[in-house]
Amino acid sequence: MSETLRLAPITPANIEMALAVKVRPDQERFVSPVAKSLAEAYVHPEVAWPRLILDGDHPVGFLMAFLDIDWNGKGIDFRSGLWRLNVTPEAQGRGVGRFAVESVAAEVRRRGGTRMYVTWEPGEDGPAGFYRKLGFQLTGEESGGQTVGVLDLANPS
Repeated sequence: MSETLRLAPITPANIEMALAVKVRPDQERFVSPVAKSLAEAYVHPEVAWPRLILDGDHPVGFLMAFLDIDWNGKGIDFRSGLWRLNVTPEAQGRGVGRFAVESVAAEVRRRGGTRMYVTWEPGEDGPAGFYRKLGFQLTGEESGGQTVGVLDLANPS
């Protein structure tokens, strides 16, 4: 992994770079495009945390976290975690995804959280192996047809 990876908030100066982040064509069924994520961030500003992932000044990915979202709409189960992760084809396999997950985990911890959640689209060649390798455990839940995983930030395995 490059030592120059960093996150940047989405701004008028870098929105075109963020919108240009695309995954491989065979991965498009597993993650929404950046434009949809930014639209969701716009309508959910209280919980969405979108960030451009840069290697130096070169865009290599996009992530969006959800922070303190009312998970079931009942006001009793608030969760934080990774909502979206898009990594450009040329950056895959170079630690960008791990950097993204670790960055969201750091933000969740900074806000006092002890668990980080992620959802992923199930399917062959999907991201399940990636998240499981990073320590996410299945919760047995689904959210919008996606598998839900959790990472214990207080007692990492």
